[in-house]
Amino acid sequence: MAASKQRPDPRKSLVGFIVGDVAYAVPIAEVQEIVAPLPLTELPHSPETVAGVADHRGQVIPIIDLRARFRLPPLPDRRRAKWILVRLEARTFGLAVDRVTDVFGTGGVEVRPAPTLGGGEDTRGIVGVTSYEGVLVFVLDVSRLYALVSSFTEADLVAMGAR
Repeated sequence: MAASKQRPDPRKSLVGFIVGDVAYAVPIAEVQEIVAPLPLTELPHSPETVAGVADHRGQVIPIIDLRARFRLPPLPDRRRAKWILVRLEARTFGLAVDRVTDVFGTGGVEVRPAPTLGGGEDTRGIVGVTSYEGVLVFVLDVSRLYALVSSFTEADLVAMGAR
């Protein structure tokens, strides 16, 4: 008897991850892949939240350090750290996270609006909140994070010695 091919669950629309002690997620439709961290080249004069760039399969990819973005200290134990490579507007960039948790859905429930945090939602790019396995999960707007690296062109990265 041949094993039947299983289809991905269409309700699984978010990729969950941890930064610090908080659970976050990004839409799976924007995730290209999840990889172990690669060697980084730091860029002069880049925002402190941009950890640097990495050569991933011949492509120079800027990496946003979400711990720095959320004003957290560096991760002491990087063994479980991952990069979530996101594709937006035909560009790929990475999000450095403490660990990836799961791919999940909202169970058919709408993502609730983000709470007003005195401007914090603009800083963090939180667009909504959902729950998964009893834990609040903050859904990030990757377009706000993309704005941090959108000004870097491939030519700029090469000129800065990233290649």
